[in-house]
Amino acid sequence: MSTTGNPGELPPQIDTSVAHSARVWNYWLGGKDNFPADRAAGDAYREHYPLIETFARESRDFLRRTVTYLARDAGMRQFLDLGAGLPTANNTHEVAQRIAPESRIVYVDHDPLVLLHVHALLTSSPEGATAYVEADMRDTDAVLEGAAVTLDLDEPVALVISDVLGHIVDWDDALSLVRRLVERLPSGSYLALSHSTASDETHRAVQDGYNKSGAIPYIFREPETTIAFFEGLEMVEPGMVSWPNWRPDANTGTTTDRAGWGAVARIP
Repeated sequence: MSTTGNPGELPPQIDTSVAHSARVWNYWLGGKDNFPADRAAGDAYREHYPLIETFARESRDFLRRTVTYLARDAGMRQFLDLGAGLPTANNTHEVAQRIAPESRIVYVDHDPLVLLHVHALLTSSPEGATAYVEADMRDTDAVLEGAAVTLDLDEPVALVISDVLGHIVDWDDALSLVRRLVERLPSGSYLALSHSTASDETHRAVQDGYNKSGAIPYIFREPETTIAFFEGLEMVEPGMVSWPNWRPDANTGTTTDRAGWGAVARIP
């Protein structure tokens, strides 16, 4: 991990005058790592599609439940989280280490804003470890070389990809990224992956407008497409379903079942 500048000082490559998807998402989740342009974009999106904040919470709760399953039920103690984004509540290391304090977590991102706030992701239980790799998640070699400093890649790893692949506009690139990483993880590893879809035509239209605003675009994909991420893997019940329908618990919302889909699968 590397950081630059003084604590709290924004790196010069961060443009706070243009909305940034990670900061808008942070705003919808009630975080504080955002700026007026992000809040304006988030408010405009919410005005046209009020359910968006619910969708953001459902995505985050899917992450909580899948990491809980991996640590508690699948016995995973190593986690590789791609496209970690800005820290909010129930980050991967917090969920995993509540269950198994010895868990080791590596976050991967190359966003300078995430790097600025990485200290919030690098807290860890004394028994475990949390680290950050500054790399483009599409650079498989850099991701795995960085992760190997903290994780034993000869032992099973839980690969967590939480609703970030829509930022890779080309479908073949997104699919290739996942398959390259899965191929290089040992048998007994797991893939936990989610992806947003359009809940209706209004949602699609609002997202299209957001994508044209100058912000980093996000491409919706249907579950009939994204199921391909799990080809050749052993799907965990209930398979690939909408976020609230994946092993819901007492804290799971039920407002919508169309914002996004995801699954957990074992690598044979």
